Amino acid sequence: MKTYYLSALALALLIAPTVQASEELAKKYNCLACHQADKKVIGPSYQEVAAKYKSQADAPALLADKIKKGGVGVWGQIPMPPNATVPDEDLKALVAWIMGMAK
Repeated sequence: MKTYYLSALALALLIAPTVQASEELAKKYNCLACHQADKKVIGPSYQEVAAKYKSQADAPALLADKIKKGGVGVWGQIPMPPNATVPDEDLKALVAWIMGMAK
């Protein structure tokens, strides 16, 4: 049983920096001006996005493309501006963080 708890603690410590780093990236690239984890602001919540795309195998690539190019029409008529300057590594971390919110 002690091994289980130590393994769980080690896993939590490995995951925690990724979650924090991704939230920090969302702040850095001003994503949180329009999106929040659990509530609609200007755009959909990240939980809504994750739920919508969770069953799609190509969701990470699709969302990365949407973030880079922007878009309009999927969630209403308010456009999401393109974020073409987000480096691919940060983009991958952001998309994984968002998809991790699927319930």
